[in-house]
Amino acid sequence: MVVMGVTGAGKTTVGRLLAEELGWEFEEGDDFHSPANIEKMRRGIPLNEEDRRPWLERLRGEIAKHDAAGRNLVLTCSALRKSYRTMLTVGTAVRFVYLKGDVKRIAERLKMRRGHFADEKILPAQFADLEEPDDAVVADVAATPQEIVSQVRKQLGI
Repeated sequence: MVVMGVTGAGKTTVGRLLAEELGWEFEEGDDFHSPANIEKMRRGIPLNEEDRRPWLERLRGEIAKHDAAGRNLVLTCSALRKSYRTMLTVGTAVRFVYLKGDVKRIAERLKMRRGHFADEKILPAQFADLEEPDDAVVADVAATPQEIVSQVRKQLGI
């Protein structure tokens, strides 16, 4: 399962909680970024396709590794564009959970966030890149993380 959305949508919080409730493994997609990517985002510079490609390939490899071993995984990844989601869809079992929110709400969250390399400076570029999925479970970020997890489990029947 890939928990997706723009920076600040709550991917890590929801993903960890979902993995914990399901007894699945959890991987933070940001941990797969190169130091150069992290530095760019820290400076408020959006990543380009060249920056994202190796990162997405590493994430795809992680999904494939878990799939081949028969292990369930919750992975966080912005997965903003359809082509990125296609790349991450290693098999038919891969499902996406889209944490949807408006710019104002997410910008407020980012202003309060501490200790993360991405802040509100990259948010406009994130929303510009976002191609909302039509084949994902959609959860409104206005709900609590627990409400989102309950909604996702109900929609997926798990």
